[in-house]
Amino acid sequence: MKKVGRPRRPVRVGMIGLGCAKNLVDGEVMLGHLVEHGAEIVTGVDAADVVVVNTCGFIDDAKRESIEAILEVARHKAAGGVRRVVVAGCMAQRYAAELAAEIPEIDAFVGLDELERAPEAVLGRAAPDRLPDQRGALRLYDHAAPRLLSTGGVFAYLKVAEGCNNPCAFCHIPAMRGAFRSRPLASLAAEARRLEEAGVRELVLIAQDTTRYGEDLGLGRAGLRRLLEALLAGTTLPWIRFMYAYPATLEPAIFRLMAREPRLVPYLDIPLQHASRKVLKLMKRGGGARSYREMLAAAREQVPELAVRTTFIVGFPGEEEAEFEELERFVDEMRFDHVGVFAYSHQAENPGAALGDPVPARVKERRRRALMKRQERISRENHRRLRGAELLAIVEGPSPESELLLQGRLRRQAPEVDGRLLFADGAARAGDVVRVRVTRSYAFDLVGEIREVVSAAPARRAALLPSLPAAVAT
Repeated sequence: MKKVGRPRRPVRVGMIGLGCAKNLVDGEVMLGHLVEHGAEIVTGVDAADVVVVNTCGFIDDAKRESIEAILEVARHKAAGGVRRVVVAGCMAQRYAAELAAEIPEIDAFVGLDELERAPEAVLGRAAPDRLPDQRGALRLYDHAAPRLLSTGGVFAYLKVAEGCNNPCAFCHIPAMRGAFRSRPLASLAAEARRLEEAGVRELVLIAQDTTRYGEDLGLGRAGLRRLLEALLAGTTLPWIRFMYAYPATLEPAIFRLMAREPRLVPYLDIPLQHASRKVLKLMKRGGGARSYREMLAAAREQVPELAVRTTFIVGFPGEEEAEFEELERFVDEMRFDHVGVFAYSHQAENPGAALGDPVPARVKERRRRALMKRQERISRENHRRLRGAELLAIVEGPSPESELLLQGRLRRQAPEVDGRLLFADGAARAGDVVRVRVTRSYAFDLVGEIREVVSAAPARRAALLPSLPAAVAT
């Protein structure tokens, strides 16, 4: 009698995701392809047979973090704990040749234009010396691609475009992710419906320059508004927000839409990078304190509840003490709800590399800390005014500190970047939209009591959006 062996267990794959939300979506697509090829997705390197490091190459700190993650996995491989090391993301797209030469433990690379090849890289079916093309990415994925949602299912990102056409002197993302290219509106609407059917309650639109959406499709500056209108009409998602607005491409009519559509949350994420016209000109960005002040005043007039998030870069070449003080005054005046501050990272690949790096690292860090401390005071004061207010919130689930304590977010808090709302009293399920009374406030977090469930979450959520056949996708 023929002996029947044990069935082979699936390959266990772990992913280390680094960088921005756009990279996270790429990771979800790769995981979707891996699941459809029979892989078992695990958390943590120790449980994995193969580890995919989805890298970021935006600034030196991000590159360093990516390389450290690769080396850590390589050490596990040397110790016999991991069989294969796969590198994906922006560094694979741009620096695969250098990484292959410096870290021979890497077994395969997956470029930004070949997410569907993740299974062959993981399973060892790719040629060992094969590298991504090392130029800026060209492709767009669509709604037919599989996705394994990694954000918990209450919210999900919708990547509306790829690449970037802006010439910012501090950024070499176009060299990795290519020129700006919008996804077709119908494809985005179809993916939004799929996400809603999977139980997603909040849709977060992202791109390198979200407000440029549709410009290359002949929609002019109305592209993002047209897309938002289509998503509002074609879904019943309780919350929709967009991130990564660009001052020069932001259409004012979006705020009229926001004012009349309660499902389009009153929130604006708009990286301004600086307030000094001198510094912004060196950064190859338009605008300045005066134009930004006017733009935000008009937006706040139309949407009184508008929460504004922005980011600034300190220590860019040309920023003297006078320019930094101008930025400090601007932050004091505008009273942003959320601010991120980064020290300039000089890189040879940046378009503005010829400007050098004249501001000492210690001065950059001093300015970064000073601006963040200033904003912390403003955030604390802004939050203090919310005490006693009854506001809408979305429940995300148990907090990391205790399964007995729920956490969520107000409409003014975007996922993963803006702090959280802890629920000290009341019951609800993940995905419920609730009315909450704010009882305590801190610089970045809030505490509240659930008054009522306004919109109940679906009973079931699905993590996997399976790939669609070509006939269905079209």
